[in-house]
Amino acid sequence: MRFVLIDRITELVRGQSLVAVKNLSLAEEYLADHFPGFPVMPGVLMLEALTQAGAWLIRDMEDFAHSVIVLKQAKTIKYGSFVEPGRQLQLKVDLVTNTDTETTFKGVGTIDGTEMVKGRIVLTRYNLRDREPGLHTTDTLITSSLRDLFATLRKGSVGARAMLREPQKEAGDVVLTTSTKG
Repeated sequence: MRFVLIDRITELVRGQSLVAVKNLSLAEEYLADHFPGFPVMPGVLMLEALTQAGAWLIRDMEDFAHSVIVLKQAKTIKYGSFVEPGRQLQLKVDLVTNTDTETTFKGVGTIDGTEMVKGRIVLTRYNLRDREPGLHTTDTLITSSLRDLFATLRKGSVGARAMLREPQKEAGDVVLTTSTKG
């Protein structure tokens, strides 16, 4: 099973920062075991969500140059409270330092302004073909798939965009209202 712990990228400043959200649903399989009768998002998955947010920022700023981006180091990770189903964890990562192979971020996950997880993470990146030249095609397939997922995470749904727009009213339009009076 592959965990995609980012549901939407809401803000992106290329090479600087990224804001994303994770909507925690009771339908997520791991909640059945963590913990029975008291389902909460495991701390390690909150950290993974920050890692994934940082990885998307790297992919965007490097135009998907690497097929693999992984957590190398987590520093001063602190947890606040429990993330329960029905809540939305907002994740923000800010780039601190960047080299050809490693990037350091400050990250924080919040709900309604309360910090749930925060710390520094170091991500490293590479291509499979660097270790095994025959895996060039695999790198291409991975990055193609990641580009598609990135487009989905960035664009938002048709319904969400429609709700943001104010409908244009024209002369003669009938406005329907509902009444709650009995």
